[in-house]
Amino acid sequence: MRLHFYAALLMMALLAGCSSLVPSPAPTLTPLESRGRTVFETYCSRCHGTSGETVIVGPSLAGIATHGSARIEGMDAATYIRNSIENPIAYTVDGFPEGLMPPDLKDQLSQEELDALIAYLLTLE
Repeated sequence: MRLHFYAALLMMALLAGCSSLVPSPAPTLTPLESRGRTVFETYCSRCHGTSGETVIVGPSLAGIATHGSARIEGMDAATYIRNSIENPIAYTVDGFPEGLMPPDLKDQLSQEELDALIAYLLTLE
Protein backbone atom coordinates (compact mmCIF):
# COMPACT_ATOMS: atom_id res chain seq x y z
CA MET A 1 0.00 0.00 0.00
CA ARG A 2 2.77 2.40 0.95
CA LEU A 3 4.56 1.58 -2.32
CA HIS A 4 1.44 2.56 -4.31
CA PHE A 5 1.28 5.86 -2.43
CA TYR A 6 4.90 6.70 -3.30
CA ALA A 7 4.41 5.59 -6.90
CA ALA A 8 1.36 7.85 -7.21
CA LEU A 9 3.25 10.71 -5.59
CA LEU A 10 6.15 10.26 -8.02
CA MET A 11 3.73 10.16 -10.96
CA MET A 12 2.07 13.42 -9.84
CA ALA A 13 5.46 15.09 -9.49
CA LEU A 14 6.44 14.00 -12.99
CA LEU A 15 3.16 15.22 -14.44
CA ALA A 16 3.53 18.54 -12.64
CA GLY A 17 6.90 18.94 -14.34
CA CYS A 18 5.16 18.64 -17.71
CA SER A 19 2.44 21.08 -16.78
CA SER A 20 1.75 24.26 -18.69
CA LEU A 21 2.34 26.11 -15.43
CA VAL A 22 6.07 25.67 -15.92
CA PRO A 23 7.39 28.77 -17.70
CA SER A 24 8.80 28.20 -21.14
CA PRO A 25 12.48 28.97 -21.61
CA ALA A 26 13.43 32.40 -22.90
CA PRO A 27 13.75 32.52 -26.67
CA THR A 28 17.22 32.28 -28.12
CA LEU A 29 18.31 35.58 -29.58
CA THR A 30 19.92 35.92 -32.99
CA PRO A 31 23.37 37.55 -33.05
CA LEU A 32 21.75 40.85 -34.12
CA GLU A 33 19.18 40.70 -31.31
CA SER A 34 21.87 39.78 -28.82
CA ARG A 35 23.90 42.81 -29.87
CA GLY A 36 20.73 44.86 -29.51
CA ARG A 37 20.28 43.59 -25.96
CA THR A 38 23.81 44.82 -25.19
CA VAL A 39 22.95 48.22 -26.69
CA PHE A 40 19.75 48.26 -24.61
CA GLU A 41 21.64 47.42 -21.43
CA THR A 42 24.19 50.15 -22.17
CA TYR A 43 21.87 52.99 -23.20
CA CYS A 44 18.28 52.19 -22.25
CA SER A 45 18.05 49.99 -19.16
CA ARG A 46 18.75 52.91 -16.81
CA CYS A 47 15.30 54.25 -17.65
CA HIS A 48 13.28 51.38 -19.18
CA GLY A 49 12.34 47.98 -17.80
CA THR A 50 11.55 45.01 -20.04
CA SER A 51 9.23 42.99 -17.85
CA GLY A 52 5.74 43.64 -16.61
CA GLU A 53 4.78 47.17 -15.80
CA THR A 54 8.12 48.01 -14.20
CA VAL A 55 8.67 51.75 -14.36
CA ILE A 56 12.19 52.94 -13.67
CA VAL A 57 12.03 56.42 -15.21
CA GLY A 58 10.34 55.86 -18.55
CA PRO A 59 7.62 53.39 -19.51
CA SER A 60 8.22 49.65 -19.47
CA LEU A 61 9.10 48.27 -22.88
CA ALA A 62 7.58 44.88 -22.13
CA GLY A 63 5.38 44.01 -25.07
CA ILE A 64 6.64 46.86 -27.27
CA ALA A 65 6.77 44.47 -30.23
CA THR A 66 3.03 43.93 -29.86
CA HIS A 67 1.62 47.21 -28.63
CA GLY A 68 4.11 49.37 -30.57
CA SER A 69 2.19 48.62 -33.75
CA ALA A 70 -1.05 49.77 -32.11
CA ARG A 71 0.26 53.14 -30.92
CA ILE A 72 0.05 55.02 -34.23
CA GLU A 73 -2.48 53.91 -36.83
CA GLY A 74 -0.83 52.47 -39.93
CA MET A 75 2.64 52.28 -38.34
CA ASP A 76 4.34 48.98 -37.57
CA ALA A 77 6.22 48.41 -34.32
CA ALA A 78 9.69 48.69 -35.89
CA THR A 79 8.88 52.07 -37.43
CA TYR A 80 7.29 53.29 -34.19
CA ILE A 81 10.36 52.27 -32.18
CA ARG A 82 12.77 53.85 -34.68
CA ASN A 83 10.77 57.10 -34.77
CA SER A 84 10.57 57.15 -30.97
CA ILE A 85 14.35 56.98 -30.73
CA GLU A 86 15.12 59.36 -33.60
CA ASN A 87 12.49 61.93 -32.58
CA PRO A 88 11.60 61.23 -28.94
CA ILE A 89 9.12 64.09 -28.62
CA ALA A 90 7.03 62.76 -31.51
CA TYR A 91 5.14 60.27 -29.32
CA THR A 92 4.69 60.65 -25.60
CA VAL A 93 3.27 57.73 -23.63
CA ASP A 94 0.36 58.76 -21.41
CA GLY A 95 1.47 59.40 -17.86
CA PHE A 96 5.01 60.43 -18.81
CA PRO A 97 6.17 64.01 -19.42
CA GLU A 98 7.24 65.16 -22.85
CA GLY A 99 11.01 65.51 -23.17
CA LEU A 100 11.83 62.70 -20.74
CA MET A 101 13.64 60.69 -23.40
CA PRO A 102 17.12 62.04 -24.26
CA PRO A 103 16.83 63.87 -27.59
CA ASP A 104 20.39 62.98 -28.60
CA LEU A 105 20.21 59.20 -28.19
CA LYS A 106 20.20 58.74 -31.97
CA ASP A 107 23.50 60.65 -32.12
CA GLN A 108 25.08 58.29 -29.59
CA LEU A 109 24.22 55.16 -31.61
CA SER A 110 25.68 54.00 -34.89
CA GLN A 111 23.19 52.86 -37.54
CA GLU A 112 24.20 49.25 -36.81
CA GLU A 113 23.57 49.74 -33.07
CA LEU A 114 20.18 51.32 -33.76
CA ASP A 115 19.19 48.45 -36.07
CA ALA A 116 20.33 45.91 -33.46
CA LEU A 117 18.46 47.72 -30.69
CA ILE A 118 15.25 47.71 -32.72
CA ALA A 119 15.72 44.00 -33.52
CA TYR A 120 16.08 43.27 -29.80
CA LEU A 121 13.08 45.39 -28.81
CA LEU A 122 10.99 43.50 -31.36
CA THR A 123 11.62 40.33 -29.32
CA LEU A 124 9.78 41.90 -26.34
CA GLU A 125 6.29 40.58 -27.01
